[in-house]
Amino acid sequence: MSVLVLALAVGAACCLGLGFVLQQNAARQAPLGDFLSPRLLLDLVRVPRWLAGIGLMVCGMALGAVALGRGEVSLVEPLLATNLLFALALSRHQTKQPLGRQGWAGLALLAGGVTAFIVAGEPRGGDAVTDPVRHWLIIGVMAGTALLLAAYAKRSPLGSGPVLLALAAGLLYGVQDALTRVSGQRFSAGGLAELLTGWQPYGVLALGVVGLVLVQSAFETAPLRMSLPALTAAQPLAGIACGVGFLGDRLRTDTAALAWEASGLAAIVAGVVLLGLHPAMPGAGHGPGRERLPLPG
Repeated sequence: MSVLVLALAVGAACCLGLGFVLQQNAARQAPLGDFLSPRLLLDLVRVPRWLAGIGLMVCGMALGAVALGRGEVSLVEPLLATNLLFALALSRHQTKQPLGRQGWAGLALLAGGVTAFIVAGEPRGGDAVTDPVRHWLIIGVMAGTALLLAAYAKRSPLGSGPVLLALAAGLLYGVQDALTRVSGQRFSAGGLAELLTGWQPYGVLALGVVGLVLVQSAFETAPLRMSLPALTAAQPLAGIACGVGFLGDRLRTDTAALAWEASGLAAIVAGVVLLGLHPAMPGAGHGPGRERLPLPG
């Protein structure tokens, strides 16, 4: 495993985790009438704390894109899942909550799961699948599932809605990571002209905008501990599926390796859930009666 890829992926996770906390701090004060509407972004863009969170997220995505250009999706995605550790660190600083058994257990499971998956799977590159049907089938399943989750979430914005929206956004972000890698390969092969003639960079942009609306709507209607675990767990699973499905990523497939890889992924999900449910994570806003965000100044 390249030390540079490791540093880039962990740096991206740090920026993403800190950015998510700042975004949720602002989004939880937004009016519920903006739920699942682009108008939510127009309200939030006037809030300095949210802009700082978006700036950190953009930095994280840029670092993640460089990491994806130099390493396999199946390697980078589990490392990006550690963003929850940095989110918890900032939340603990804000709330002064001790880590406790739950926090230490979640940390151990997440770190151990990432290590087990990478060591057992030994992710490595291979020949990408050229069959467009396979590309669109995998992307279609991910996008279609995200659409169904978002549609169901709209019926229950204050119940299971935030978790479903976060799952939907995580699936889209996983696909976005895969398309980011393809875009980077196109740019390396033929420069800007080659990049702009493909559909992948436009797909990255579209998925980013839709995912952002879904995430901010989830942050708006529930505590971070309800939405961030689902987002953090779904993204690497979707990214790994795309990496192995059509990008040519290779993992060890002997019985022992598969068992450790499955155990590693299960530990990652369990660790994410434990850390996401930690009391240090920010709470919700002021409920259905809260008023519109005040203009800064």
